[in-house]
Amino acid sequence: MSDQPRRPRKPGKPYRRPQKDPVRVLAFEALRAVDERDAYANLVLPPLLRKAREKEGPEKFDARDAALATELVYGTLRRQGTYDAIIADCVDRPLREVDPPVLDVLSLGVHQLLGTRIPSHAAVSASVELARVVLGDGRAKFVNAVLRKVARDDLDGWLERVAPPYDEDPEDHLAVVHSHPRWVVSALWDSLGGGRAGIEDLLAADNERPEVTLVARPGRATTDELLGEEAAVPGRWSPYAVRLSEGGEPGAVEAVREGRAGVQDEGSQLVALALAHAPLDGPDRRWLDGCAGPGGKAALLGALAAERGAFLLASEKQPHRAGLVARALEGNPGPYQVIAADGTRPAWRPGSFDRVLVDVPCTGLGALRRRPEARWRRRPEDLEGFAPLQRGLLRGALEAVRVGGVVAYATCSPHLAETRAVVADVLKQHPGAELFDARPLLPGVPALGDGPDVQLWPHLHGTDAMYLALVRRTS
Repeated sequence: MSDQPRRPRKPGKPYRRPQKDPVRVLAFEALRAVDERDAYANLVLPPLLRKAREKEGPEKFDARDAALATELVYGTLRRQGTYDAIIADCVDRPLREVDPPVLDVLSLGVHQLLGTRIPSHAAVSASVELARVVLGDGRAKFVNAVLRKVARDDLDGWLERVAPPYDEDPEDHLAVVHSHPRWVVSALWDSLGGGRAGIEDLLAADNERPEVTLVARPGRATTDELLGEEAAVPGRWSPYAVRLSEGGEPGAVEAVREGRAGVQDEGSQLVALALAHAPLDGPDRRWLDGCAGPGGKAALLGALAAERGAFLLASEKQPHRAGLVARALEGNPGPYQVIAADGTRPAWRPGSFDRVLVDVPCTGLGALRRRPEARWRRRPEDLEGFAPLQRGLLRGALEAVRVGGVVAYATCSPHLAETRAVVADVLKQHPGAELFDARPLLPGVPALGDGPDVQLWPHLHGTDAMYLALVRRTS
């Protein structure tokens, strides 16, 4: 052992334990669940927020914390395509080689830098602290370096750099600027028609946070009751709709808790109302919802049927979804029954019903405001998987309705392969059925096109992009 004294250690910064920010940690956990488990943010986030509110001490959430966490999660998911393009410009490797948890932290940071009013220094600092907590100090340095590059410009500046010029490639330009996959941009543009302004407005509307819309179920609640709630305003088109402005919590509404009202997009309400008010030849005693899960339209149809003394059969193929339908209809004042059955293999006799609704499974491209992650999961080949089912359900509905009765074919997708193509193909095989004009059954709703079918749009109507075709069986 040497007798010489040890040299003093070089002075340096003492190790500082990372500071855990409950809001950003929760947002990160939600994004990981969406990525790892193919979960939906609207299903993952509420229980995470509820658990955070129930905590005691410094990690307990208040309303502002919950609002920030919600904005971070949904904003990051909506703008994922744009942020990926920006991050790719700031790293020295292909984006697919960046670990997904690191990419989630980076995306949260980019959203704070470019999509919120959080000051740049605070956005970078908070993101680096989050990285230290969930990734470790080593990868936190990488996060710090990338976000400092991002912070050098604003969103417009970055878009000018990473998006191809519109004149050279319109669809790719719109895909990067508005954060949609190119094939979705193309499909929406085909369905919408028109020039650049309309598709830009539609894509921008997909990236806006939608209002929460309630439905007052007839005979059980009134809009006047719901309008007594804080931050409540009347709906635009449905006589049963009430909108909650930002921050409104449907779970705090007594009528919602009791099942007398529900959360339901106004486009969905309009579809049910159009079927209920369609003119009939003959009796009006038996209604069928052939794809009833999770139960929103069934609950409204059941209430409307009850006012006329009509019976509603709500059918849903998946037993667990049939359970959700039963819960939505619980307390309905009129006669109804919920069954688990396949609408393509009917459990009822042909010609048994006066009115039939089939809101068919689809790609969900009309609800990208509510499920922003869906745009990144769907693929063009998904259309081929849905096509036989959609046609089978419409054929089953036409067999279920009596002569003189009405079928409503609806879908929450504006893709032409899921809307007009399905209706046209099935009607070719059913000469005893004909389309009739649905537009008069949506009174006061503007910009419904040339008919006879109806396509609603987020940017024109403030609803999901619901499609509706009404078919009368003539023989």
